[in-house]
Amino acid sequence: MSNLTQNFANPNNQPLVIGEFSIRQDKDGRYCINDLHKAGGGLDKHKPSNFLRSEQTKDLIQEIEQNTMMLKSENHNSDAVNVIRGRGKDQGTYVVEDLVYSYAMWISAKFHLIVIRAYKMLVTQWKINDRQSISPEQQALLHEIVARRSGGERKIFAEMWARHNRHFKIAKYSQLLAIHFPEAVHYLETMELKSKITTVTKPQMIEVSQNYHRSVQGLAMHMLWIHEWWLNFGDSIRVLSPNMSAAIHDRFIDGALFAYHFINKDELKKQKEFMEYFQWHLSSTDRMALEYKK
Repeated sequence: MSNLTQNFANPNNQPLVIGEFSIRQDKDGRYCINDLHKAGGGLDKHKPSNFLRSEQTKDLIQEIEQNTMMLKSENHNSDAVNVIRGRGKDQGTYVVEDLVYSYAMWISAKFHLIVIRAYKMLVTQWKINDRQSISPEQQALLHEIVARRSGGERKIFAEMWARHNRHFKIAKYSQLLAIHFPEAVHYLETMELKSKITTVTKPQMIEVSQNYHRSVQGLAMHMLWIHEWWLNFGDSIRVLSPNMSAAIHDRFIDGALFAYHFINKDELKKQKEFMEYFQWHLSSTDRMALEYKK
């Protein structure tokens, strides 16, 4: 079940609405297909029980649950279907987002399109209502852009932040909304600076800067290497330990995103071409022999 689906279970968000029917959700964010059945015309042949009995649906449920088990966290419920019995207001059969689309298509192509459009409207509304601020990692990236472009000039550094905060109508950059992050990156990267950077020749500082640059670039290259390894073997690690995999997945992915900023385009192209055909399973001796032949 996606985080987005779970967020829609929050009572502060708008529910999924199909025509005049509001589709209920359980505590884990699944949608009630009994409500979808009513919205789709309520014909007996389209009852949820008939849909869930089909072999194609059973296969889909099995695939969804197996995939979810590989990626789940400790607090994640991997069941694709949840049946709530009794006479209460929550009674019904609740399914995950993928099964919502499958059920709608099972009823008719027209109803499938109606559900897709309704869900898109819900996603748009959720993004508008989302007031989450940028993450510490995103703050660090904005800070890196300002530090790089200001070149150590305190006046330019202050000017860039002042114009940034004024543009987005915030008191400090940590208050920037997550939905505005891409725009903020573009704004800072393309900002025309009113003050000029003073160029001072200091051989010793230049030497330190060059050494620092080489070290950072080397670290970035290793991060891309780890990222490529994870793309090749991450699925196997998930089978061995889903919890460990979930804990390190974002580190490798986010680390690579940061690494791209420290490697020039030519080096990055060479690295990608090299890793595309890298033989991970060869021994060091065999790999050296292969390199020698080249």
